[in-house]
Amino acid sequence: MRVSRSALAVLVSGLIATAPALAADHEVHMKNQGADGTMVFEPGYLKVAPGDTVTFVPEDAAHNSHAVFTPAGADAWQGQLNEKVTVTLSKEGVYLYQCDPHMPLGMVGVIQVGAAGNLDAAKEKAGTLSAGMAMNKGRFADYLGKVN
Repeated sequence: MRVSRSALAVLVSGLIATAPALAADHEVHMKNQGADGTMVFEPGYLKVAPGDTVTFVPEDAAHNSHAVFTPAGADAWQGQLNEKVTVTLSKEGVYLYQCDPHMPLGMVGVIQVGAAGNLDAAKEKAGTLSAGMAMNKGRFADYLGKVN
């Protein structure tokens, strides 16, 4: 069987168009001091595609990453102190996370995966969590303001 170049080109372009996108890997650094002040995740807001992975990297001692709000049906994570944790984010929506020992100091972050269909619920949860912070109470609100 002989296939013309134009037929082959159409076939190849169709395969490329329907092939799943390669997942990206992102890093969030856990720091005592960063661009947003003390006790921060950097970046504090991150937008990724469904299927991407995020690795939380401790740059200073006594930090972890713990998902405190996820889209319905999404898996939460609980990183250990002083250890990297890598998560794959498959469900679209807004994820809120914190450093457990430094949550009262406002060490929190937001990840948007694809469309933010649960943004109102995330804002409500962030408001409740922010009430328990002694410092940096506006961080969740600042980061959630970047969700689009």
